[in-house]
Amino acid sequence: MFKKFDEKESVSGVQQLKSSVQKGIRAKLIEQFPTIENHIDLVLPKKDAFRIVKCHDHIELLINGAGEQVFFRHRDGPWMPTLKLFHRFPFFLPMEQVDKGAIRFVLSGANIMCPGLTSPGACMTKVDKGTVVAIMAEGKQHALAIGLTALSTEDIAKVNKGVGVENCHYLNDGLWQMKPIK
Repeated sequence: MFKKFDEKESVSGVQQLKSSVQKGIRAKLIEQFPTIENHIDLVLPKKDAFRIVKCHDHIELLINGAGEQVFFRHRDGPWMPTLKLFHRFPFFLPMEQVDKGAIRFVLSGANIMCPGLTSPGACMTKVDKGTVVAIMAEGKQHALAIGLTALSTEDIAKVNKGVGVENCHYLNDGLWQMKPIK
């Protein structure tokens, strides 16, 4: 999603949000990620005015009062945390672990294939299709990517072919490189 993302060329506009819209987004985030409820004021303080950055390719970035990108979504899809936010709060997403052989492919933007999630060294958390997950790697401490499951983990184990998780945002992609927007 952010492979060819360029901060200057991809951003089409920044929009200040009304307080009612901000409350709605905060409620939606808490509904989608219940474990972040106790920390939502650290991520999106009530007093701060946050903004939406509209990008080409129908991507929206949620920017907090400090100008940091904290969540993103494609069209009307689910909100997903940025890796920088997830590294600060590494507990509110289910984690799928790939084996060592998949690391370089994930870091180049490839989708996560089923065999990379079912081989020795890999580990799956039971989730449904369409769940936002963090992609971890065997032997690594921090998440490599944020993705959306293309199949449930049961189906990934059964089928063991094709794309298991769609890679939406990974280390060193355009969103990772993007500077805070003031």
